[in-house]
Amino acid sequence: MTTNLVDKIARRIRAEGPLTGAAYMAMALHDPVSGYYATRGPIGAAGDFLTAPEISQIFGELIGLWCADLWQQIGWPDPLILAELGPGRGVLMSDFLRAASTVPEFRRALRLCLVEASPILRAEQERHLGEAQPRWVKGIDELPDGTIILIANEFLDALPIRQFVRGSAYWRERMVALDCDGTLAFVDGPESPAVTLLVPASLRDSQPGAIAEICPAALGLASALGARFARQVGAALFIDYGHFASATGATLRAVSQHRTVSALAAPGAADLSADVDFDAFAEAARAGGATAYGPVTQAGFFTALGAELRLAQLCARAAPEQRQELESGVKRLLHRDEMGERFKVMALASPRLAMPAGFAADVGS
Repeated sequence: MTTNLVDKIARRIRAEGPLTGAAYMAMALHDPVSGYYATRGPIGAAGDFLTAPEISQIFGELIGLWCADLWQQIGWPDPLILAELGPGRGVLMSDFLRAASTVPEFRRALRLCLVEASPILRAEQERHLGEAQPRWVKGIDELPDGTIILIANEFLDALPIRQFVRGSAYWRERMVALDCDGTLAFVDGPESPAVTLLVPASLRDSQPGAIAEICPAALGLASALGARFARQVGAALFIDYGHFASATGATLRAVSQHRTVSALAAPGAADLSADVDFDAFAEAARAGGATAYGPVTQAGFFTALGAELRLAQLCARAAPEQRQELESGVKRLLHRDEMGERFKVMALASPRLAMPAGFAADVGS
């Protein structure tokens, strides 16, 4: 916990009143001086969590080939903007580009843009991807015009959320305030018809005490991409943990050194995330003008793309200890008790495009 950030949050609460969960998360994660992503490299065994690209090279390779296939369906555009939201340490994109090199025309067409706010992670990306001559931008509004394919792995779950609690008549918002000792604490605001309208319509009749979460930033992103894909050819692939349909339940969590901790105990020193509501995300994208495919399970998607065949190819020329590591990594990606079912995959695309690979009706069911 960084005392400066706790003091800054406390000062804001005293000046403005209790903060929404989204406002608290934004400060804890993105404060330019003491925020989580401004002060540490969170990914890897020495960090706070592992992501799929760190577990298996097959993850990034198959996404690269998925994009090459989609590029061919679009009509071989050159140039093609390839964008990644929250590229982490650049491992996914490094594996992606290695696989893309097997389709030389596709690799030559790529113009890489990375959307990254963390200076620490940007430095890591520069080390991994410097030869690809990426362009860094701070948001999707800075991405250049043109045909685009966008990738986002474990990006949506880190966007700030707001929480609501069902009262006896209406919903109330859960806020972050200071208790009598000056310690950060969750408090519930007053019941309100206006607050109730912020809760997804399918959840409004939930039982008293039920908790609903919304992610305004994710809905805004989906809407913006939908509008872009309606006017310019493009597609996006999102991979994250979450639920197929909107559902009640508190999913906000904090992780430090691979262990769950209190969401309020260490702002700036712990990762904060929440499950993705893929139903709400798809609805916002469709309202913007895009077609949404999925979500399907991560296991279903990567199995359809040939994960097991690629594993067999790698194992055929691997030493025994390497083979064990490869097999273990793919098991973590695909097994239902690991990441296989908890993680979902969704694609957004221009309406004129055909269904992308991996989203057949029976995949992931």
